[in-house]
Amino acid sequence: MRAARAFAARLDAAGQLDRVTRITCSLYGSLGATGLGHGTPDAIVAGLAGLRPDDCDPDLVRGGWTRLGTEGAEVLVAGRHPVTMTQGDVSLEPRTRLPGHPNALTLQAWGSDGALPLAEETYYSVGGGFIRREGDAPEESEALRHPLSYDTADELLALCEEHGVSFCDIARYNEVAVHGEDGIDAGLDAVWAAMAECVRHGLETDGTLPGGLGVKRRAPQVRRRLEEYDRDEHLRDTSTEWLHAFALAVNEENASGGRVVTAPTNGAAGIIPAVGHYYLRFVPGADAAGIRRYLLTAAAIASLVKKNASISGAEGGCQAEVGSACAMAAGALCAVLGGTPRQIENAAEIAMEHHLGLTCDPVAGLVQVPCIERNAIASSTAVSAARLALHGDGTHLVSLDTVIETMRQTGIDMMTKYKETSEGGLAVNVIEC
Repeated sequence: MRAARAFAARLDAAGQLDRVTRITCSLYGSLGATGLGHGTPDAIVAGLAGLRPDDCDPDLVRGGWTRLGTEGAEVLVAGRHPVTMTQGDVSLEPRTRLPGHPNALTLQAWGSDGALPLAEETYYSVGGGFIRREGDAPEESEALRHPLSYDTADELLALCEEHGVSFCDIARYNEVAVHGEDGIDAGLDAVWAAMAECVRHGLETDGTLPGGLGVKRRAPQVRRRLEEYDRDEHLRDTSTEWLHAFALAVNEENASGGRVVTAPTNGAAGIIPAVGHYYLRFVPGADAAGIRRYLLTAAAIASLVKKNASISGAEGGCQAEVGSACAMAAGALCAVLGGTPRQIENAAEIAMEHHLGLTCDPVAGLVQVPCIERNAIASSTAVSAARLALHGDGTHLVSLDTVIETMRQTGIDMMTKYKETSEGGLAVNVIEC
């Protein structure tokens, strides 16, 4: 959606939009292989129309490509210029992999003569909602403007020790340097509000997920059952089951085209919200300030993974998505439970270590099986990793830097069919009907 929106905006800024009579898009590699199951064609149409993923109505996105039909329908490109598009204008090319990244798409705008495109741009979706346009000169990284910059976990730990602070304090200081003091808390609160709304809606919405597998939403049923248990004077501890329910709710929302927060990706979006809700509901003294520290700590850990390995399933398998999210949540929970920087680093390492080699093999290209349950299980792993790290003093054999590098190497060695192509693993061994 962001790539298509950027393409439409560039056409408008260049004065070319009014000459456009047709727009085509080719989805390559992983985007082509799992595009239908991920709703990618719908996102292309929505982005061309000028919609933004953070504030659009999801109902305007769902089915946007299907509604084009074979005869075509009008799309207001950049929200103002009508162009007739058909389903065939968005093509899936799973066997073609562009060198820049496994997630690639090329957009073309055509004029009335149709001989040559008026404009053509290739974009790479590099994970976590980030895009990179082919041919762009490298922009100055925000990290270069960070007064307390770090490239590795060891460097981050050294900064914490030097200044007597924790991961979240370093992250906050750097964010303020780039974006200013005003709005940092508001931004964190907005992220959490979106996560909380996603959990709420997922827990209350029954039904069957789209895509043809007939997967039923389970989060509402689990919620109702847990509420019954809890009314019966807590005959048993239900905290882990609530944790699972929170994660199921988010990933069922994702599978149905609802709004989720990339944390660090959509396929792994349930883990950070689930563990955050676990903290608020079951940890005495938990509050909104703790959630801000939780999110900042998770962001610091994610920046290490993104810089030194990958957060893209198409690039590194599910270890790069669910593994990264689990490490983020484990370290972040450890932080708000009072962990030291070295315990936080240990918690993140434990979580990531036990996801090494995890493949991305979604059945039918849908982010449903095994993805939804996988988020629930990884949420439990995150809590366990945090609790385990708190029993130690932060001393451990394998460092977070080592396990991130191992994840990177494992992703390189992993066969392509296990990296979000639906060509291996469960995707070929589970009957889809």
